[in-house]
Amino acid sequence: MSVARRYLPSIAALTALEAVDRLGTASAAAEELSLTQGAISRQLRALEDQLGLQLMIRERQRLRLTPAAQDYVREVRKALGILSAASLTLKTNPSGGTLSLAILPAFGMHWLAPRLAGFAQSHPEVTVNLSTRLRPFDFAATPFDAAIHYGRKDWPGVDYLKLMDEDILAVAAPSLLPEPLERPGEVLRLPLLQLESRTGDWGRWLAHHGLPGQRPGGMLFDQFATMTQGAVHGLGLALLPLFLIERELADGRLVPAYGGPVKALGSYYLVWPADRPARPPLASFRAWAAQQAQGRDTGQVTA
Repeated sequence: MSVARRYLPSIAALTALEAVDRLGTASAAAEELSLTQGAISRQLRALEDQLGLQLMIRERQRLRLTPAAQDYVREVRKALGILSAASLTLKTNPSGGTLSLAILPAFGMHWLAPRLAGFAQSHPEVTVNLSTRLRPFDFAATPFDAAIHYGRKDWPGVDYLKLMDEDILAVAAPSLLPEPLERPGEVLRLPLLQLESRTGDWGRWLAHHGLPGQRPGGMLFDQFATMTQGAVHGLGLALLPLFLIERELADGRLVPAYGGPVKALGSYYLVWPADRPARPPLASFRAWAAQQAQGRDTGQVTA
């Protein structure tokens, strides 16, 4: 990719602009960056001269960015974050064997984490950095090499590997539901728990049991972990992935509310940008993940 160098300001000028926008004064920016106030002012003037437009509105003792500069600094902040992350990655693994992976918290904790030691043993040259994301995102705006998404493989611009289907079970605490329900419609008489990203699950569950057209509401949670605890403590009925609650079912802290597991609408996938060449760490992780996905079907955990 060819870059027009005349539009590339210095890192010092960009960090000065970002700090002034965030802190509001040149003196505060100077203190944070260990510079003098005069040096901050010179960097801002140099940036305005290079771009050929005014960036700052000076109001008494404070500096305020123009509306156009506010849009500009948002992009600058993202670019500086990407550069910082890239430098940290290089420093922590100068051999180039780093894989930055975005994971769903519940899936990462219950499915991926117990298996990662096996990957580390078979691929000691790869350092895996994990960060949680609750929803799919644009790879172009993040430093991630790959991610684990839940859904129906309808994400643009990515290739994918299916890791696991999902079965969900309607469950409750024994204190809330001493006996299983006799009919599926009886769930509508009880408090329901829902995941923010899957508010249609109860409607699909009811349709599966012959009651279409329902759209019940309920208490919302942003993660399965907190919703599971809410169900355990009797807040309501919850539809939870079976692989997440095996221990709670075995210990009797949760009991089935009605019927058996129902296949969920989506599945779990490893996804990565389709327009990037495959780096060796990602290629190694994909091959290992494919083995794990096959082992899941037979109840095995392979390394």
